[in-house]
Amino acid sequence: MYLTDGFIVSSHAYDTASGICYEAWFCSDKGPIKTTSVNENALFFIKSKDAEIAHEILAAESLIFNIKSLELKNFQQEDMSACYFNSLKHFYSAAKALKQRGVVLSEEDIRPIERYLMERFIKGGAWITGNVFYQNGYTLVTEAKLKANDEYSPALNKLSLDIECNESGVLFSVGLVGCNLDCVLMIGEPDRETENLEFDIIWCVDEAELLRGVEHFIKLSDPDVIIGWNIIEFDFSVIHERAEALGIKLLLGRGDQPLYVRKGHFTRVSIPGRCVVDGIDTLKNATYSFESFSLANVSNQVLGESKLIDTANSLQEIIRQFNEDKLSLAKYNRQDCILVNKIFDKLKLLDFSIIRTKLTGLELEKKGGSVAAFINMYLPMLHRSGYVAPNMGDHGLTFESPGGYVMESIPGLYKNVIVLDFKSLYPSIMQTFYIDPLGLIEGLKNPNQSVQGFNEALFSRDKHHLPLLIKSLASQRQLAKDNQDQMLSQAIKIIMNSLYGVLGSKGCRFYDPRLSSSITLRGHEIMLQTKKWIEELGYSVIYGDTDSTFIKLDDDLTHDECNEIGVFLAKKITTDWVNEIKQTHNLTSHLEIEFESLYSPFFLPTIRGKLVGSKKRYVGKLIKPNESKLVFKGLETVRSDWTKLAQQFQFELFTSLFDGNLSINDLVKDYITKLYQGDFDHLLVFKKRLGQNLIDYKKNIPPHVQAVKKHQKKNSEFTVNRGEFVTFVYTIAGVELYQDLHSYDYAIYVEKQIVPLLDMVEPIINQNVNDLKKNQFLLF
Repeated sequence: MYLTDGFIVSSHAYDTASGICYEAWFCSDKGPIKTTSVNENALFFIKSKDAEIAHEILAAESLIFNIKSLELKNFQQEDMSACYFNSLKHFYSAAKALKQRGVVLSEEDIRPIERYLMERFIKGGAWITGNVFYQNGYTLVTEAKLKANDEYSPALNKLSLDIECNESGVLFSVGLVGCNLDCVLMIGEPDRETENLEFDIIWCVDEAELLRGVEHFIKLSDPDVIIGWNIIEFDFSVIHERAEALGIKLLLGRGDQPLYVRKGHFTRVSIPGRCVVDGIDTLKNATYSFESFSLANVSNQVLGESKLIDTANSLQEIIRQFNEDKLSLAKYNRQDCILVNKIFDKLKLLDFSIIRTKLTGLELEKKGGSVAAFINMYLPMLHRSGYVAPNMGDHGLTFESPGGYVMESIPGLYKNVIVLDFKSLYPSIMQTFYIDPLGLIEGLKNPNQSVQGFNEALFSRDKHHLPLLIKSLASQRQLAKDNQDQMLSQAIKIIMNSLYGVLGSKGCRFYDPRLSSSITLRGHEIMLQTKKWIEELGYSVIYGDTDSTFIKLDDDLTHDECNEIGVFLAKKITTDWVNEIKQTHNLTSHLEIEFESLYSPFFLPTIRGKLVGSKKRYVGKLIKPNESKLVFKGLETVRSDWTKLAQQFQFELFTSLFDGNLSINDLVKDYITKLYQGDFDHLLVFKKRLGQNLIDYKKNIPPHVQAVKKHQKKNSEFTVNRGEFVTFVYTIAGVELYQDLHSYDYAIYVEKQIVPLLDMVEPIINQNVNDLKKNQFLLF
């Protein structure tokens, strides 16, 4: 028998004469490995009381099946049976037939191959045993047995792929960079100017030869991972469509297996033996935030590098280059591949994907996936506790759970403000109070052995899974921090923080408002009690938000004295919660509050046009050892729907206010003067997303839509789709799309971008903004 370890890069199931075959491809230190396990079953669950009618329905459909009662119940405490199938075709046909006849199924939406791996707790890494056959380029293991191996981490080799085509998807070129490749396949005649390039151009007669070339070079380079930018929804979708149109079956997988693309709510690309990882999806999975996830913007922000074509209408330029300047198009195509490789390397995106798979079992290329990750981790444990997963809405409850606690702020300018943050508040609440789907069901069964939640929820003190899972994740994260493994620490943080979000999402089968409200309302209780304790100690709480408490300290304190108070309060409040939870609930507290920040000074604004304090909006100078910096929350400086003029002005306004180095009069006069001189013309562009289709805007048409419709009158072919950004400016001719050169209406920018920021700080500048407006430098 063969024994080695490997890491899954692809898996799928298919029917054979001897039953379902589960096939998985692994990368390993010994090269690619393909495993097969035949004569397997697929299953879903039904209520045991429905077994007889289910048998009649399936028999009438001439399906082969086996129904077996199990020691499992649903959350309504009804006995459950499993329906087994040795054919995927029969599995899916049976599910359809039963649902049409009103039989309630459970877990029928779990893909059989995912269940196969999930129930073995395989999260990427596995031990592999079976019968070994050495093939051309890989090892085949038949009758494979897989066992979880959490320790194994792969060394994946990656290839960056990018295509260029016209608006109809007709291919011009394909760039391939990585795995010892640096080339562009281009349709056209050989050009002598390309002979001394630092990369290869492979000239192709037509699309068919181009696609065969892609197939050849992918086989030659044999990557584990193919990466790109929107590569699943665009590049591989186009490649697949063109291959189908030309009658070509692209064998891009290992073992000469074909590329497969399935479209539905999302596009799924399957290349056996390889995985396809999209840069945009991976950035979002890792919680990176960009104003735009376009390759042009991300490469500029991350690398300080630009695409070789960076115009408003890049498609038109791509078509021109293909017809007139193929060398430039090849360089552009290759540069996109290089940029993607550099972004992946600099941000360690593949490392993050591997870690996420090892923690959750999600496929490397999985888009989003918080709900899927939760199910991967939780479902096998639930089965071993005697339950099948609920269907969405089984709880039958209609009330909504509240969001996080947010206190109305006390507006004003403060000299010293410290912030105390609860460390992972919601996961800590779940761990402390045993908040868990299984715990809720078992708690309701045995009230005497439970912890009281909210909205009549009860949670078992001894039957639960999430508290232990959170404990394990927290200890792993602390170890990662101790080892300065920022990537692992961040990945675990994302997963821990997603646990509440999943339980609070109606798109998750485990959603129950008793679960989510027992978390958020406990958070409200904790924040209010923390505020009370702090105020009993003689301090003023001026704001609170979800897990953060903002405390005003005396103006005459030094920074060191403020820090000492912060450390003292954090230690005391943590201890108080240990005692309170022990006395009130006889539970061990996992709540920990930390002294997070010192701001000096700190400003909380009012709601615009009102006297009451606003929420989630503040600015302060963060004081750290050997450095200080301005931090803006929710203000114009960090909002993309304000111009860069407003953002820059607000930053300098607060720098001036906090440092006192420049009078407000002088600052405003300088900005207005430069504005009218045209010095700020590059900062005057607004950017706003189209919230609906253009034809749906009929009343109260906003400025960015006005700009589009005005442009369309002279350019009828121009359009913008829902969800896309519109860049526009105010000119003396009204609102217009931004097109580099304009005669700006500077007075509107003063009115809309400068005066509102002055209004916000009027209470703290000891000067009436109306007086500023009357000054001559505002009357250009």
